[in-house]
Amino acid sequence: MRKQLMVVLAVLLTFSLFHPTLNSPSAESSDHDEELWKVVKPLSTTTSFLNTGAHPDDERSHVVAKMSLKDGVRSGLVSANRGEGGQNVIGQELGNGLGIIRSEELIEASKVLNTDLFILSEDIDDDIYDFGFSKSIEETLEEWGEEVVYERFIRVIRQYRPEIVFTSFRNVESQHGHHRAMTVLTERAFEDAADPSVFPEHLEEGIEPWQIKKYYQPAASQEEAHISLEVGNEIDPVYGMTYAQLGEESRYLHKSQGMGNDLPVEENYFHFELVKSVNAIPDAEESIYDGIDRNFADTARRLNKSDNQIRGALKSVQRALDQVIDKYPSREQVLVSAHEAIDEVERTKDRIESKNIDPELKDDLLFKLAMKNEQLYEVSKVASSLEVEVEVDNNQLVRGADTTVAVQATNDGSTTLTDVNLQLNIPDDWALTSEENNQIELKPGESITATFDVEVGYDAEFFHPYHPAQLTASVGYQVEDTEAAFVIEPTETVAVLPDVSIEVTPDQVSINDLDIPEEIELEVHLTNYVNGPSTALPSLQVPESWEVDASENEVNFTEQGETKTVTFTISPDDDALETFTVEGSVDVNGHTFEQTVQKIDYDHINTSYYLFDAESSGKSFPLQFSEQLKVGYIESGFDQIPDYLQNMEINVEKVEDEQFTDGDLSEYDTIVLGIRAYRGRENLVEHNDRLLDYVEQGGHLVVQYHNPNDFWDKDGSAPYMLEIGWPSIEWRVTDRNAEVTVEQPDHALFNYPNEIGESDWDDWVQERGLYFPMNWDDRYETFVSMADPGEDPFTGGILMTEYGEGTYMFTNLVWYRQIQGQVPGGYRIFTNIISYPLYEE
Repeated sequence: MRKQLMVVLAVLLTFSLFHPTLNSPSAESSDHDEELWKVVKPLSTTTSFLNTGAHPDDERSHVVAKMSLKDGVRSGLVSANRGEGGQNVIGQELGNGLGIIRSEELIEASKVLNTDLFILSEDIDDDIYDFGFSKSIEETLEEWGEEVVYERFIRVIRQYRPEIVFTSFRNVESQHGHHRAMTVLTERAFEDAADPSVFPEHLEEGIEPWQIKKYYQPAASQEEAHISLEVGNEIDPVYGMTYAQLGEESRYLHKSQGMGNDLPVEENYFHFELVKSVNAIPDAEESIYDGIDRNFADTARRLNKSDNQIRGALKSVQRALDQVIDKYPSREQVLVSAHEAIDEVERTKDRIESKNIDPELKDDLLFKLAMKNEQLYEVSKVASSLEVEVEVDNNQLVRGADTTVAVQATNDGSTTLTDVNLQLNIPDDWALTSEENNQIELKPGESITATFDVEVGYDAEFFHPYHPAQLTASVGYQVEDTEAAFVIEPTETVAVLPDVSIEVTPDQVSINDLDIPEEIELEVHLTNYVNGPSTALPSLQVPESWEVDASENEVNFTEQGETKTVTFTISPDDDALETFTVEGSVDVNGHTFEQTVQKIDYDHINTSYYLFDAESSGKSFPLQFSEQLKVGYIESGFDQIPDYLQNMEINVEKVEDEQFTDGDLSEYDTIVLGIRAYRGRENLVEHNDRLLDYVEQGGHLVVQYHNPNDFWDKDGSAPYMLEIGWPSIEWRVTDRNAEVTVEQPDHALFNYPNEIGESDWDDWVQERGLYFPMNWDDRYETFVSMADPGEDPFTGGILMTEYGEGTYMFTNLVWYRQIQGQVPGGYRIFTNIISYPLYEE
């Protein structure tokens, strides 16, 4: 079922904090109900906690697991952006496509940790974008827009009202600039979130200032810690794992980043530094919750005697909540107690609203009572054992389409539910053309089904990966005269898509100025999303005076999901433009569609779709290469360099496993390993001697960047010792415009077949290089030197050595970003690198 990702607001579910007087599951008990305990435990506390970071996977999972799952604290996670600038170890999605994957992974991880989720980046290509690694707070906030990110962050704090805030990283020079920026903003927010003069527009919207009580960051050392949290030695009796292991369970869901480790049961401490507090900071603390009310009983004890009625009401609420916890693990008893507690909370809210008490106290109590009601309704949902499925006949919809939705509810519990009713929620411009509804008594083991015929609005919004689901079901029921309801999403993602999507490939066209082709072929891939036949008229818009012809003017589809390809032939002018764009569109039944639909479908996350403009961007530049050059490319799955070189008509073949292990590699002048190939190709490490033999017999091997965790052996992967820099954060040049010094300007690498000049290092994409080598054998030559501002230069960006009759090169410069980003200099220098065997003095 597709989860609804809230951006600046989260649904306030999951809460809690351990209270020593309350019952906790016995370690001897084997009758545990994880799903029920996860929603019951939060009733024990009113404490709230917020962990802040910059990217998905920045959360301190072990800490959050203990505070949320053991202590029951109402916990939230903040991520500034969606990780669009990261790498992808499970597929080829980058940029926004990767951001969608990482957002969905964070949703799944937050479910394991039982936390609410906030992502400050609200849209595709949002200002708060992961633009890649940065070493600078100033650069980060300038790229994001400091006012934008800070306003959204303060809004989250004021709406979520955390008493404890904890940032995942320290503000130190060796740390990622994005992490440092969020640490700086988090510390600043301690005062600003409580200051009504900061973003006063929030007050006009009814959002009140909020004073954080304690702000922590990771301690620099155990000696400097105010408190330490043990997370690795205690096995939780309900979940059967330590909190460090539970944290890793969530981290395994960040698969695109290769996260997750198997941890033993052993002592494992996390050390906190208390940076700011509304109370005096002590030399040491007994608990991270010192100085904070843990529940309503704590709050009642500190109220004045003049507030006796309120004190009594709060104590009654806490007793009602405690009784719900005491009934665990009986779902039947928990359900009844939860509804009794809902009534008690409502009575207390009414009493407090009618009292003339301190406005700040009243506001705080009413907020916490509202949170308890949210939690109790979640308890009711789980304890009712009401299993609901929303099945949509056709989950890929187009504007004006109709489909049937069946909502089935089954009572898998032991309590009879009354007034059960099923409703369908749709946008205002959609229509329910027929509807069956039920409002009946549902006994244990019984099921009901409501069927709805839905018509999509003709102006319906297309699917957006970061917006709430457009179609959901509401399920209402009653227990002992107290009503409850919850919303559930369909089993499969429901998406409104263009009638026909159009994808132009290649998505980038590079023209060699030295040999402008008379014709360029582009393929247009069409996918029919109409549920049945449709007729599509595809077209391409090209620069003025260019000519374009299509192999077919009309494409007829017979069924949904059918794909067809039309080949377009483009004839450019003799003087090709330096930059140009070819735009694709398709007419279907009088409507024009210009979107490519990229389906994102992995087993560990919900299916999603990325819709973007159907176009191919073009550049024209001079590129020399020999027609005799033959290159073998061993792909890793993480880059597309061979496709882009083939588009420039360089003779590049993709080396498949059979050819690599048993074929004659000597047919290639050069063999190139894709980025992180030792991780991406399972047989590469086992047969690495084949590569070294190829070099020894006269071949030229080009190995692109790896990190030390990519099965890289510093003494065995390369012919001679080559050690990749670690920690990796210290071995990269993130300034894409960093000055480059060519140490051997007369060398063939910079003169054949292209004469390389300073302009070839201009306009690079995202960064210069990462995972620079830190140590290497003296037999390697160095060729370039570069550094981020204020840092010592790295000289290992291109290393080459003779080995036997051939040459071995290791280069950690990010060629794939340059070539896939159409940087002329990237093409020209890389072409020289792979052409080196053909150079003749």
